[in-house]
Amino acid sequence: MAHVTGDLAETAGFIVRCVVDGVAVMIWIGLWTPLAAVSAAAIQIGVIIFGHRLDVSLLIFAAVCLSLSLLGPGAWSFDARLFGRKRIM
Repeated sequence: MAHVTGDLAETAGFIVRCVVDGVAVMIWIGLWTPLAAVSAAAIQIGVIIFGHRLDVSLLIFAAVCLSLSLLGPGAWSFDARLFGRKRIM
């Protein structure tokens, strides 16, 4: 039975890595930037809470992701091409 639990944990870890990679690609190309940035921050906070790891780098990454979600897409992102670039002055 322990082997089945190991396989389940390995599968869950693989799924989490795929989600993290997908979110990273979405942020990198600028597609659905606010949603991707909030998802990345939630993942980092989940790692802090459920992984019982309190690293300064995880907190900084979560803060950067939340800041990015508030800033929105950049001028060269897919979001800017699809929805237009909005500037606040």
